Formats: sequence, C-alpha cells, structure tokens
Amino acid sequence: MRALTLLPLLALAACNVSEGNNSVTVSYDQNAAEEAVADVTNGAKEAGAAIANGTEAAVDKAQNVDVDVSVDSNTADNNRAN
Repeated sequence: MRALTLLPLLALAACNVSEGNNSVTVSYDQNAAEEAVADVTNGAKEAGAAIANGTEAAVDKAQNVDVDVSVDSNTADNNRAN
C-alpha cells in the first residue's frame, strides 16, 4: 500500500518539461521512469539488507551475554548480622 504513494513521484520523475514561444511541453520518458523505479528498488533492497545485518548483530550480542549472580546474604533471617 505504501508503494502506491510513491507512484506519483515516480511518474513526475519521468516527465520532461520544456518551454518555448509562449508554450510549455510536457513529455513522458519511459526510460527515465524505469530508471527511477530501479533506483527505488535498489534503495529498498539496500535498506532491507542493512536492517537484516543490524538485527543479526543485535542477536549475536544478546546471545553472548553472561550473567553472574552472587548472593552473600541469608534472606531467611531478614539479613540480620550475627
């Protein structure tokens, strides 16, 4: 659904506008449109790869956590000193 919001921008990127003698000409360039789509696709792939790499790094760090707990008090006597 979000991709649909990009369609007008991609179409705009494929338009060529030229002015001359009191007229404006707008033409659609299919090659420019295809290049814009390819650029957006490549950017999405790179973003996905970066997210995947960051997630893998976070998982590796989480798996390498070592917790040492040392309890020196006896809670049965409410921590009273002898």
